[in-house]
Amino acid sequence: MSEHRERTGPGLGPLAIPDHTDDELAELNREFERLPASKVIQWAVDTFAPHLSMTASFTDAVLIDLAVKVDPGIEVVFIDTGYHFPETLETVEDVRRRYGLNLRMMTVARQEEALWAADPENCCSAVKVGQLDRALAGKAAWMSGLRRAEAGTRETAPIVVRDLRGLVKINPLATWSDLDVQGYIDDHHIAVNPLTLQGYPSIGCMPCTSRVADGEDARAGRWRGQDKTECGLHVM
Repeated sequence: MSEHRERTGPGLGPLAIPDHTDDELAELNREFERLPASKVIQWAVDTFAPHLSMTASFTDAVLIDLAVKVDPGIEVVFIDTGYHFPETLETVEDVRRRYGLNLRMMTVARQEEALWAADPENCCSAVKVGQLDRALAGKAAWMSGLRRAEAGTRETAPIVVRDLRGLVKINPLATWSDLDVQGYIDDHHIAVNPLTLQGYPSIGCMPCTSRVADGEDARAGRWRGQDKTECGLHVM
């Protein structure tokens, strides 16, 4: 049985939040394998809001569209590293206006020398992971758009799990294929980053993202030529 702990939100007073055991999360993960993403999001909102955030890379707005239908005021976190493509920043603004997003921009302070050039090995941890840690301070759970079909390194991604911070992480789209995503985009007229139509199926920071050739893994353009495959945001 889940225990409950209290957290206090601004102006909200103490709120009881379930403190799931690892066994309970594993059982929920098995249950969620059979449920649509909207039901998983509803569970997350019912269980953790307002101590819940979701991250967005703005490659597309599929998860945002699903989430705001459940909770129009859900907090959406975007990490502005200072190195994004202009198209990505334009997509952020377009989606923000379309949904009236409760958008929290985590902006990285300007460096005298670009960190990706000065210290490429630690750039992601210093910039992305550090800003996500700030954004999730005081939260109990967070959602992301991570999918198993995106890369071999993600093919066992759980739908719900405890992350390294001790927070519950929910990946409502984990089971979705590329066709599922494209079908939802077409059926619901979802905004997409225009770079996805120009050979960039996975979009990160401009210096570390290149076009992907036909037949390559969708994330082959990320950190091309390096051993690196993840920025650290989704390490369990």
